[in-house]
This record gives sequence, C-alpha cells and structure tokens, in this order.
Amino acid sequence: MAKYIVSNSGPLKGEVEISGSKNAVLPIMAAAILSDGKCEITDVPELRDVEVMCNLLRSIGATVTENYPENKVEIEMLGQIENEAPFGLVNKMRASVLIMGPLLAKTGKAKMPLPGGCAIGERPIDLHLKGFEALGADVVRGYDFVEASSEKLKGCTIYLDFPSVGATENIMMATVLAEGTTIVENVAEEPEIVDLANFLNKMGAKIKGAGTDTLKIEGVASLHGAKHSVIPDRIETGTFMIAAAITRGNVTIRNVLPNHVKPLIAKLKECGVEVELPEDETIIVKADDLPLHPADIKTLPYPGFPTDMQPQFMALLASIKGASVVVETVFENRFMHVRELNRMGADIQTEGKQANVNGGRPLKGSKVIATDLRAGAALVLAGLVAKGTTTVNEVYHIERGYSKFTEKMKGLGAIIKKVED
Repeated sequence: MAKYIVSNSGPLKGEVEISGSKNAVLPIMAAAILSDGKCEITDVPELRDVEVMCNLLRSIGATVTENYPENKVEIEMLGQIENEAPFGLVNKMRASVLIMGPLLAKTGKAKMPLPGGCAIGERPIDLHLKGFEALGADVVRGYDFVEASSEKLKGCTIYLDFPSVGATENIMMATVLAEGTTIVENVAEEPEIVDLANFLNKMGAKIKGAGTDTLKIEGVASLHGAKHSVIPDRIETGTFMIAAAITRGNVTIRNVLPNHVKPLIAKLKECGVEVELPEDETIIVKADDLPLHPADIKTLPYPGFPTDMQPQFMALLASIKGASVVVETVFENRFMHVRELNRMGADIQTEGKQANVNGGRPLKGSKVIATDLRAGAALVLAGLVAKGTTTVNEVYHIERGYSKFTEKMKGLGAIIKKVED
C-alpha cells in the first residue's frame, strides 16, 4: 500500500493551479444518467473517486470516455439502463448513492447497496429516502441495501431536517423529470449545488433558487446532452492556502473562486496571515516573517466554515503558539486526525464536539495514518513543518480527493515523495 514520505520543507513558494472540484464533478457525472444525449464535462480532476464513478456509470450501461490529459469526460446513455448498482463499486465511494435519484427518475427504480467512503460519521441516507418517498416512491430499507421504485414521481413540497448536500443533490436530480412543481426547503447552499443546478438547467431542466435555502423545480418531459465546465475545488484551494500559512511561505494560487473560500480567508487573516486577491481567480497567501496568532473555528454548513477544512486548519493551529478551540458541528466523528497529530508532538485534547489546541509545541516526524481524505491532507501539512521525516500511510484516502497532490506540492518546494510498499 502506498505511503508519502514528507520532510521539513521550509517556506513553500511559487504558484499552483487548482483542479476542478471533486464534490461538484461526482453529482454532475451522476446527473448525466438523466440525459437522452451526450454530456461533455471539462475541468474534470484525475482522481480515484472520479474513476470509481466512471466505472459505476459503465456498470449500469453508460458509455464513458475519459481524457485526463484534457481533463475531460464524455458520458452517453445509449442502451438499456440497469437500475441496480454493484456492491464492489458502491462500497468504494460514498458518493455512489448519488446515482439513485437519477436512476429512479429515469427508469422508475433504483436499488443500491449501502455506500462506503470515509469513516467520518454515520452520514445516513435517510434524508435522501424521505425525499423520494415524498415524491411518491415506494422505498424498501433492507439490512444492507435500499430500493426505491415509482411509476411516475410527482412534484410536492419537501422540507429537509438538515441541509444535507447529498440529499439536496439526489432529490434535485430525482425531481427534474417529475410531474408538476417541487419545492425543496432548508436545502444545502454549497457552490457544488449551484454547479449541479447549472448543469441540469443546461440539459433542459427548470431549477430556480440554487445557492439559497429553497429550490423550485418544474418537472420536464426529458433532458438533452450538454457541455459543462466544473467549478474549481474550494477544498483543494483551502488546503494550499494553509500549506502556505503553516510553512510561513508565499504562494500564488490560480484557478480559484475567492467567494467560495470567504470563511477561510477571514480565519487566516484573524491568525495574522496576509491574503491578497490581485485579480479574478487568483489568491496570494503570505505568512513569511509574520507573527501568527491562535483563532477559534466552528464548522457549519455553507457559507460557514467548511468541515472539510477543519483537519487542515487544526494542523495550522497546532503550529501557532497559544490556545485555540475547534468545534465540529457537521460530523460526529471528525477528530480522528487528533491522535495522529498528537503522535507528532501536538497537544490537542478532545471532548465531544470540541477540540482544545495548545499550539506552538514543536512537531516531530512520525509514522501516522491517513484515517480519511482531509485528515490525510492535514498530516502532510504537519509533516512539512515537523522536525525530521513523517511517513503518512494509507494515502489512497488523500488521492480520492486531491489531483496530482505530491506533484503540486513539489512544485512549491515541498519535500515529499510517494513510495509503493
């Protein structure tokens, strides 16, 4: 199994270009199931999760052409569509559940094994299933599978108990071919929701309100093919922003949408980091020769501080002298990186949803485990400033969500290499 060897690298400097968003491209690829024509998706990141989604779509009958040198994927539903997804693929990626809404809308039935992915909490799909039931589907919840079926979904009003991103996306995709009008309230407002709605609208859907807490979807008879460019990955953007800050470096980050990382910009500035926005789609992060200060963060659904940036920001706080508090409100099991950071010399104590960081203790190289995608990124960031060499194991988690990660890090001066066992 592959691992990363990371050494103290000094301040990172230079330029890095951000790839297309993992969390945007996966639902967009799933949405192609709904189309009667070819869908061409560009700015597609080369990731394990994208490859899993390509194979998942092939397994249900799609023709998928990948062109990673041009960051492009083409998807076309030509023959009969299978409405049951294979366990072997679904188990590799939680986002597999996103094909359920499109399959239900397109074929009248969808059967799924319960999905896998990162172990950062229960993340039940009850909200997805409640939405399908509200639209008129019959839902069977088995021990290790779920199945939904309906002759024709019918528009209605749905209120989500929590603004779940996955449930918002799945319900949105299920409703675009439903009879009548659907109102979905208390939905997620993430940029990835807006990107999915824009893609569906290009295909002929009638969706209003994406980016607000209420969606209005008028059902249409069919959808056609479309071309779409995926938004930049705001979590990759944030990770490289913190890489600059933790190493006290000076990094220019291109192909970004600064509005998507506002909470992170605000918190970095609170810590004393300089963040400049010189032109569209560019951020410069400077922390060289600056005294940095601790700060408290609390994760929230968008537009709050993203849970997917909490582990990386905690690594930064561990490097800053003083006390900080991190409160995690989105996932109940997202402090697994704390044990690994403490193994490197950090002083972090957790109690329930709160972590107390006593920052500024010298970090030392150690053998650590990437327990999930963002935890793995946090450990690499810590390794960049730790004394000696850090070995990060189980890096397949990291490669699920970061395209050409070691290559981009090396381009900024990081001392990091991938080693196959």
